Amino acid sequence: MRSGAKETVPVGILYSLTGTYGLVSWEMLNGALLGLDECNALLNGRTELRPVILDPGGRLSAYASHCESLMRDYGCRHIIGCYTSAARKQVLPILERTNTLLWHSARYEGFEASENVMYIGAAPNQHIVPLARYVLENLPPEIYCVGSNYIWTWETNRVLRDLVIGGGGRIVAQRLVPLGETDVAHIVREILERRPAAVFNTLVGESSYQFLRAFWRAVSVEPGLRAGDIPILSCSLCEPELHLIGEPASIGHITSAVYFQSIDRAENHSFLSRYRARFGAHTSPSVDAEAAYICAMLLGRAIESSGTDAVDEVRRAAFADSFEAPQGPVWLDPETNHAFLTPRLATSRRGFGFDIFWEASQPIKPDPYLAWLDETSPGPTAVAQSQPLGDIRVKAADLQSVKGTRHGASSTGAKRIH
Repeated sequence: MRSGAKETVPVGILYSLTGTYGLVSWEMLNGALLGLDECNALLNGRTELRPVILDPGGRLSAYASHCESLMRDYGCRHIIGCYTSAARKQVLPILERTNTLLWHSARYEGFEASENVMYIGAAPNQHIVPLARYVLENLPPEIYCVGSNYIWTWETNRVLRDLVIGGGGRIVAQRLVPLGETDVAHIVREILERRPAAVFNTLVGESSYQFLRAFWRAVSVEPGLRAGDIPILSCSLCEPELHLIGEPASIGHITSAVYFQSIDRAENHSFLSRYRARFGAHTSPSVDAEAAYICAMLLGRAIESSGTDAVDEVRRAAFADSFEAPQGPVWLDPETNHAFLTPRLATSRRGFGFDIFWEASQPIKPDPYLAWLDETSPGPTAVAQSQPLGDIRVKAADLQSVKGTRHGASSTGAKRIH
């Protein structure tokens, strides 16, 4: 950037705003736009971060061409985007060939670390591992897995399977359907026949919504079975999706994530207020929206401190930063390009929100390859209440630490949520 002159820095935004997961993508777009707005205020007129928004429409084949276009036609050195890992894999070779930086907002399955990706979403030890340990501490570890047939499901199921089997449990079955598939009646029937202790759901978008509605309908007429007897576990279900699913099918599900709207922090209350003032009172920011917001803020702050949008300088500046995000303090690990984040577990409730029942006491060092995982350390414990749907609460009791790392900052305890 030239000294003494106002510069415009194009920032690519690459989310599928149409297609099977368009709702979540819109929330991520909103989060990124809010962050860029606030960064422009931080830059105080010296520099303007200008969003360049392209929509691949959920077509994997479009991600590579759109990524090329952002760089070639608009001059973007930085791109915020890619909800699915399949999409990220499409653009990764282009990013590395051109030394472009992707600010990746989605929580994902791990087992990747590129110098050209800043992974702001949760790594597996920050969301999959706490959920698996909750299962081992609180449920008969007999899990039925259902998911969309792509890399997110393959890898998260593999991590869950290894942890559950290592803890003496078993995977009852694994059933996969194509992305976007909504014919799930046969899967619901099999779950009712097998009666697993829990279902791990990695379906994406409309596939998941149809499954949860069909499961609710089937359970409500099944003799000897009450809602909540077979809990649905997820690492992706979020607030805007609860609205789409509708009540009562959206109630009583357990989600592992680093952000929920119900986090009681001044930074989160302010974020929610600013977000809704910008995009409307009806909007429902999710973990993905918050992560996209963090992407934009870390990018803008790095440009401000380094005085340039050059990738190498921005990366170095981002590693030196720490940001008080709505979820809590967030900073990047230069060893892996992943973020320190705070894991949480919550139950969906009436009113399309989540009640948090466990959270780590401090941000956890990212471990994308699970290289430092201590499989013998205790996980979140809770007492599930057998109550009618709508009154289900999972109350924290005797919470213990999630020790996902053996060095660096890790959780040395857990907070009790009342």
